[in-house]
Amino acid sequence: MLEKLKEEVFEANLDLVREGLVIHTWGNASGRDSETGCIVIKPSGVSYESMKPADMVVIYPDGKIAEGKYKPSTDAPTHLYLYSKWKNIGGVVHTHSSFATSWAQSGRAIPPLGTTHADHFFGEVRCTRELKPAEIKNDYELNTGKVILETLGKLDPLVLPAVLVYNHGPFAWGKDVTTAVYNAIALEEIARMAFYTSLLGKMKPVSKTLLDKHYYRKHGKDAYYGQIK
Repeated sequence: MLEKLKEEVFEANLDLVREGLVIHTWGNASGRDSETGCIVIKPSGVSYESMKPADMVVIYPDGKIAEGKYKPSTDAPTHLYLYSKWKNIGGVVHTHSSFATSWAQSGRAIPPLGTTHADHFFGEVRCTRELKPAEIKNDYELNTGKVILETLGKLDPLVLPAVLVYNHGPFAWGKDVTTAVYNAIALEEIARMAFYTSLLGKMKPVSKTLLDKHYYRKHGKDAYYGQIK
């Protein structure tokens, strides 16, 4: 079932490796089928070198396995929770990419220090609070999803399509799994730029005027970046 989505999710997971966001088995990508609500996700601990599209695991919205010979990613409860709360997303990506994870481990949000950031993220990329001991001991992955929702509040997830989980790493999402990977790539690059910019002594964000200009010229009803479709 969902053979096309399996192929897309498989390729998305490989893209994470190709783009240098994942080594070993340190990451996962999933996609949601809009008709059934099922998600397709990478199997847990299976190497990218040996993985095939048929190895992707199909999960019902309640977390039960619909199809697959492997266990799903251990982060599946986080993905499922995000999908259950955000109806306008169709893909979720989690990595331990070096620069974004460094910001997460420091417990610091990534400020919008320049227009490259503003082109992709409407404001700082937020970092969650630290999970409480009870939240770690019980339903850890589910509580990771909950703290992500808590951090973004009522903000449209497509306006700020990434977050840093404190002491853990980045999650990104999008309207589909391909866009989620794109956002994860953009996140790692702006995290890298912000790291070096901070080393050079600047931590003052761009002005609201410049942030708005760069974000809205690429996003929203009045966007004018690119070609007319």
